[in-house]
Amino acid sequence: MQFHLNGFRPGNPEISEPSEPPTRTDALPGEVDVLIVGCGPAGLTLAAQLAAFPDIKTCIVEQKSGPLLLGQADGVACRTMEMFEAFGFSERVLKEAYWVNETAFWKPDDASRDNIVRHGRVQDVEDGLSEFPHVILNQARVHDFYLDVMRHSPSRLEPHYGRRLLGLRIDAAADAPSHPVTVKLERTDGAHETVKARYVVGCDGARSIVRQSLGRELRGDSASQAWGVMDVLAVTDFPDIRIKSLIQSAHEGSIVLIPREGGYLVRIYVELDQLNADERVSSRNITIDRLIAAAQRIFRPYTLDVKEVAWWSVYEIGQRLCDKFDDVGEAEAASRLPRVFIAGDACHTHSPKAGQGMNVSMQDAFNLGWKLASVLEGRCAPKLLHTYSAERQAVARELIDFDREWAKMLSAPLKSATERDGVEPAEVQRYFIRHGRYTAGTATLYKPSLITAAPDHQHLAKGLMIGMRFHSAPVIRLADAKPVRLGDAARADGRWRLFVFADRQAPFARLGALCDFLAGSPESPIRRYTPAHADIDSVIDVRAVLQQGHRELELEAMPELLLPAKGRYGLRDYEKLFCPDLKSGNDIFDMRGIDRDAGCVVVVRPDQYVAHVLPLDAHGELAAFFDGFMIVQA
Repeated sequence: MQFHLNGFRPGNPEISEPSEPPTRTDALPGEVDVLIVGCGPAGLTLAAQLAAFPDIKTCIVEQKSGPLLLGQADGVACRTMEMFEAFGFSERVLKEAYWVNETAFWKPDDASRDNIVRHGRVQDVEDGLSEFPHVILNQARVHDFYLDVMRHSPSRLEPHYGRRLLGLRIDAAADAPSHPVTVKLERTDGAHETVKARYVVGCDGARSIVRQSLGRELRGDSASQAWGVMDVLAVTDFPDIRIKSLIQSAHEGSIVLIPREGGYLVRIYVELDQLNADERVSSRNITIDRLIAAAQRIFRPYTLDVKEVAWWSVYEIGQRLCDKFDDVGEAEAASRLPRVFIAGDACHTHSPKAGQGMNVSMQDAFNLGWKLASVLEGRCAPKLLHTYSAERQAVARELIDFDREWAKMLSAPLKSATERDGVEPAEVQRYFIRHGRYTAGTATLYKPSLITAAPDHQHLAKGLMIGMRFHSAPVIRLADAKPVRLGDAARADGRWRLFVFADRQAPFARLGALCDFLAGSPESPIRRYTPAHADIDSVIDVRAVLQQGHRELELEAMPELLLPAKGRYGLRDYEKLFCPDLKSGNDIFDMRGIDRDAGCVVVVRPDQYVAHVLPLDAHGELAAFFDGFMIVQA
């Protein structure tokens, strides 16, 4: 990480200077730029991102009396770990979490159908899919890390607990006030509060009051299957108790077993009963003893002696989706801008067995956060906000379809030598492998839009697909020969990135011409969209990757734009130039299919998704792309 830019400051560099003296009270502010409802994964992701912008007045409220302590979601996908790195706490997660390295598959033993036997064991994530693993960590700890980011930010943002949303009203008139959303809340002591906001984001779960206030509803399959989940400390002779396992018995249902952090705790999802039409699982009065007994039957011939239950719950499987993730109807989109958004479980619900709920919810918020910040800071046109619902609703629909098929497969009867109906055990394993990129969170593909270009030049970077997340790779930093991950440059700070891959010809005439255009031309997006007194990389951050080894190049011969003077002292930034990691054999040009003769520019959005791939000399196309949604700065 970089620090000391504007003067030496001792202490923890992760704690930013406060934007103003702390003046926190428990009372809610009367007016805010963004009001976030709900302190779940989506709400805290959004709050942590907006907390980095001290000029944006953000408030987050939560109905519960305090932060989450245990239970609920635990799976953290590879893509989410990449996002955690952008927020600066991936190493803390990696240190605490259980790493999912392999997955085991169990089926009924053909010799004795009441018993189970292992029939397969596979690598959980394919090689090279991400620089981060799939891990398991209590959702409450993820919340803790986000809360630390918020507390250490310039805004010193803290949640307001004990607030129940009563409802909201949107003034959609053309002459509406600057804060057109009026929100009514109730404190735990019964007192009522009113907040006026420019934007409201409902991250308040499947029974979202924000969604109901918009007149929207979740629609989809009715719940038909009851499952239980418990985090337990147990003594067992089951050999894969520390391996993620999918267990399907002949007659007693299925188990999804997830080892937890700490070396001893394990989460067990247990299939229970079929539900009648319109029946809720709460009507069955299922007890923890019943969950344990069901698990013990499925584990046979192995024993399970539960010593302590840390947390447990029961739920119904159902897949539901909201048709729109903001307050603007399809017919109004051309005439009205969104003011209220919903994210996470407020707009999509599904089973937890694919480990996608928390991950997709956080990605919803990561998608929305930078867009709100860009509009509120006057960098981007408000029409940008329409892209949130369009992009994330499509992702949620894919999740619903995948989850429906996966849940159906886990609950289906298994074929055997005597039972021909149902699903082949091997097909369950093949389905898991086939959809590995989806469960890792790396399969999201945004369609062409205002901020995602058509793939006209995709051949220049075949492994960095437009509309998909920027697939990082190891490189060597030129100035200090440090091995780093290129994707780590993409922090959660609202900046766009231009990753410039140079052609093979030194002295880099095309790279130099591009840098001259970006630094000096009146048509340059950097010159047009960076405020006059801001650092040159404060809106669009340019990084270059050269093909030569780091010992073959002279730092002083590089374009000035790639050694920019920044901060109040004009200090040089030496972290813009990289070379392939030739010593390890991980050449990023080969790994990501970069055209060595032509080179290219890869435009990356603030949420780490590839927005465009262009030739090095396509200066006009590069400028035109940003002209489509950014606002010229004085």
